Amino acid sequence: MLYISAEFAVKFLAALISLFLTFYVFSTKRRSKEKSLSLPGPSGLPVVGYLPFLGSDLRFTFKDLADIYGPIFKVRLGYKEAVVITSPSLAKEVLRDKDVVFSNRDPTVAAKIAVGGSDIAFSDNGPEWRKMKKIFVSEMLSNANLDATSHHRKHNVKIMINKTYKKAGELVDIGELVFITIIGSVMSMVWGNSMKGLGGNAIDAEFRSVVADFMFLLGEPNISDFLPCFARFDLQGVRRRMTLAAERIEKLFDLAIQHHSAADTNNQKDFLGCLLQHTKLEDPATSLTLPQVKGILTDAIIGGMDTTSSTVELAMAQILKHPEIMRKIQEELTEIVGLNNTIDESHLSKLKYLNAVLKETLRLHPAVPLFVPHRPKTSTTVGGYTVPKDSQIFINVWAIHRDPQLWENPTEFRPKRFLNGSEKSDFMGKQFEYLPFGSGRRMCPGKQFEYLPFGSGRRMVPRMLVLGSLLHCFEWKLPNDTVDVDLTEKFGIVVRKSTPLLAVPSPRLSKVDLYSMDSISE
Repeated sequence: MLYISAEFAVKFLAALISLFLTFYVFSTKRRSKEKSLSLPGPSGLPVVGYLPFLGSDLRFTFKDLADIYGPIFKVRLGYKEAVVITSPSLAKEVLRDKDVVFSNRDPTVAAKIAVGGSDIAFSDNGPEWRKMKKIFVSEMLSNANLDATSHHRKHNVKIMINKTYKKAGELVDIGELVFITIIGSVMSMVWGNSMKGLGGNAIDAEFRSVVADFMFLLGEPNISDFLPCFARFDLQGVRRRMTLAAERIEKLFDLAIQHHSAADTNNQKDFLGCLLQHTKLEDPATSLTLPQVKGILTDAIIGGMDTTSSTVELAMAQILKHPEIMRKIQEELTEIVGLNNTIDESHLSKLKYLNAVLKETLRLHPAVPLFVPHRPKTSTTVGGYTVPKDSQIFINVWAIHRDPQLWENPTEFRPKRFLNGSEKSDFMGKQFEYLPFGSGRRMCPGKQFEYLPFGSGRRMVPRMLVLGSLLHCFEWKLPNDTVDVDLTEKFGIVVRKSTPLLAVPSPRLSKVDLYSMDSISE
C-alpha cells in the first residue's frame, strides 16, 4: 500500500496550484495579446498618413489593400484612423453582433452643413435619432400610408409613359427621365397635392444638378475632415459648394412648408403635415424641431430619390448591354400584365425575373458601396483586432458582393442567381454576403419604402414599377453609332453612372390610348 505523508501531500498540492496559476496567467496574457493585436495596414506618411488614397475610387483601393492585408485593416487618413472591413463574418460582427458599439456616425464637414446633425442618416445613436427614425418609419413608411399613396406613384409613372411616347424614335436620357419620375413620386408622397405645381418648378435640370452636387459632396473626401487645421481655408471649396446646394434645397422645403401652412390642412394627412404637427407638441419624446423636420425631408426626398433613380438607370444600362435579358423581362411582362394593359403595383409580386434583375443590379452596383461610415463609441475588438474608439469604419459591401469565394462568376450580370429561392437573395440584412441596404439598427430606414410586402415575399416597388413600365411600354434600342454600353461609375457616397444613358424608345403596347394623358387621373 502506497503511503503519502501529509507534508508531501501539502507540497504536491502547492506545486499543482502553482503550476495551474502559472498556466492560467500565461494563457490569459496570451488571450489578451491575441485580443489586442494591432490592425495590419500600410504605414503611410508622417502626419498625412495615406491621404493620397482620397483621390482614388476607394472601392478599388480598399479591395486592393484587402488582397494584401486581409479582410480587416487600418488606413490612417490624416489624424483619423480608418478601419476597412471586407468579409461577411466581420461585417456581421460590426453591424449586428456589436451594433450598439458601432451605431454612431462621424459626419463630415459637408454633412454638418447639409443637415447639421438633425437628420437620421448622420446623427449619432441616441434619443433624438431614435425619435426621428420612429416618426419616419411609423408616419411615412407605415403600410397604411404606403397603400394610401400608391396613386401618387402610379400617377407619376403614367406621366413618364406619356412623355416617353411623345419622344418615340428620338434619343431619350433615361437617367433624367427616371430622376424626374422618382422625385415627383416621392415629393407627392411627402406633401400630397397641397402644393400642386410646386414639384413641376423644382424637378427641372437645374434641380437635378443641385441634387447631384449635394450627394457628391457628401461623399467627396475633404482634406478639412482629416486635417482640421486646414478647415478654415476650405481648400477644395467643399464648404462653399455644399452651402450653396443646401441653401437651394432648403428654399424648396421652406416653400413647401409655406404652401402647406397656408392651405386648408384639416383633411390633409400627408407626411409633411404629420411632421409639422410634431413641431407643435411639447413632449420632448415626440416633438420635433424645424431643423429636424428639414433633416428628415432631406433623407426622404434627396437620399431616397438619388439611390432609387441611380439603381434604375444602371439596371437599364445592364439590360441594354444584355438584349437576351431584356427579352426575358418583356416575355414575363407580356404574360403577367398583357400588352393591352399597363403595370400596376398588384402585378409586382408575380414579376420574379424583373425582381431578380434589380437584385443583381444592387449586387454589382450597390447604391452606397461603402455605407455611411460607422464610429465606435468605445475601443473594442473585431476579428481579434483592436478597433480604436472614434475610428471610421468602412464596410466595403461593393467588394463583398464581388468576392469570387462567395459568388460564382461575380463580375458577370446574372439575374438567374437570385431565382429559385436563393438564400443570398434576402435584402433585409440577414445574409451578410448580400447587403444592398446594410444591417442592424443603422440599416437604411427606407427599406420599407423600397420593399413593400406582397404575399410571402417583398418586392422593390418604386424601382420595379418604374423599370417595369419602361420595359413593358416600350422597346429600347441603342443609338445607331453605339455598339456597347458604358458602365463606368462616378464614385461618391451614392454611386451613379458617369455618362448619360441614351436610348431610343418605340411603343410596344397594343392600345394607343394607354399612352394618353387622358388615362392619367388627377
